[in-house]
Parts: sequence; structure tokens; C-alpha cells
Amino acid sequence: MKRYVISALCLGLLSATAAKADTTTGSQAFGMSAVQAAVGKYGQAIGSNVRSMNPLGNFGGNVGYKNSGTGNVGAFNSGTGNVGAFNGNSNTSPTSGNGNIGAFNGNSNTGQYNGNGNIGAGNGNFNGGSFNGNGNVGAFNGNHNGNFNGGRSH
Repeated sequence: MKRYVISALCLGLLSATAAKADTTTGSQAFGMSAVQAAVGKYGQAIGSNVRSMNPLGNFGGNVGYKNSGTGNVGAFNSGTGNVGAFNGNSNTSPTSGNGNIGAFNGNSNTGQYNGNGNIGAGNGNFNGGSFNGNGNVGAFNGNHNGNFNGGRSH
């Protein structure tokens, strides 16, 4: 079980740190759109791997403490396929708060398809409407958006 989760985490971290060197200034510019496009895919792959392994079958495939969703690793997760802690809680739809890596991602969203596939901390929280706060990398991105406001490109 650990091998699959560690592999998926490594892929997510490699994607998040893939940068192109700027030879004129010596700084690095992140290709965020490509990273963000891949985040949801990695988060869902991790969730799928954890659910299919069903490490604690009688506990709904969760590893950790006080998880009420399915296929979570960590503690206090309610979404599906989250890795970390305090992910996917207090959402009005089961399509929100899923496939996150890190802590405090995908919480307290109203509507559908909010706060999914985030890596880092404090991403995709408190969104209204639909399709907000998804696919963020880093910290404190895609929060407090209204209907179709995005949060996907922060």
C-alpha cells in the first residue's frame, strides 16, 4: 500500500517542482497550467489506488484516524481519495473535496465539483456554485469563489 501512495506523491511533487530556469535572471518560472492540469489526475489516481487496495476493508478503505469518506490516508478526512489531514469536510455535495494531497483542502464548499485535486495546504475551501477551487498547487489557492469563478488557475 505504501509503495503506491509514495509513488503517487513523488509524481505529484515532481510535477509541482518542474521548473524552467531563466538564464537571464537566474530565477525559476513555474509552468503552472501544466502542473495544475496534472494535479487532479494524480489526486484521483491516489484515491483510486487506495480504494482498490482497501487496506482496512471493514473501515471503508481508510487508513488513519476519524475518516468518514472512502479511500483516505491521514486523519479527519471525509472526501474520497484524500491523502493528508482535514480534507473534504463539510461539503454539500459528494462531488466536492475529493482527491486532495496535503492538509485543509476541499472543505466547506456548497454546490458541486468544488475543491478537488489540490496539492498543498489550505486550497479549494469555502467555494459556492460549481467547478471552483480545483487543481491548485501550493497553499491558500482557490478559496472563497462564487459560481464559476474558477480558482483553478491561481
